[in-house]
Amino acid sequence: MEIDKNIILKLISVLEDLKKSLNDKDYKIKPDDLENQTNIVEKEDPKKSVKSPIVGTAYLAPEPGAKKFVEVGKKIKKGDTVIIVEAMKTMNHIPSSQDGTVKKICVEDGQPVEFGQNLIIFE
Repeated sequence: MEIDKNIILKLISVLEDLKKSLNDKDYKIKPDDLENQTNIVEKEDPKKSVKSPIVGTAYLAPEPGAKKFVEVGKKIKKGDTVIIVEAMKTMNHIPSSQDGTVKKICVEDGQPVEFGQNLIIFE
């Protein structure tokens, strides 16, 4: 397959025109923005999360219809059960590894989880 140089030149021209039109408007693209756009994703602190120790199915309550172990904003103490992961018909209670306030619950009730997947994130 041969690449047509005219098509490449036309594409470069169109992209440069697009960049100029964006700079003329309120969008104002800075060279730093283009270079650092891969750094936008925040990294979670691994010390502030509870990860799944096994592959299985996550449950947020001890039984259907019961009160959930954790809610966003709830204060948790180290050792409290935060979630149950069922594996091979065994209900494994997953304890909190630290004291803290729940910032985010990363799984839904009945969702399959993988080893090492974030379950709960603390503030």
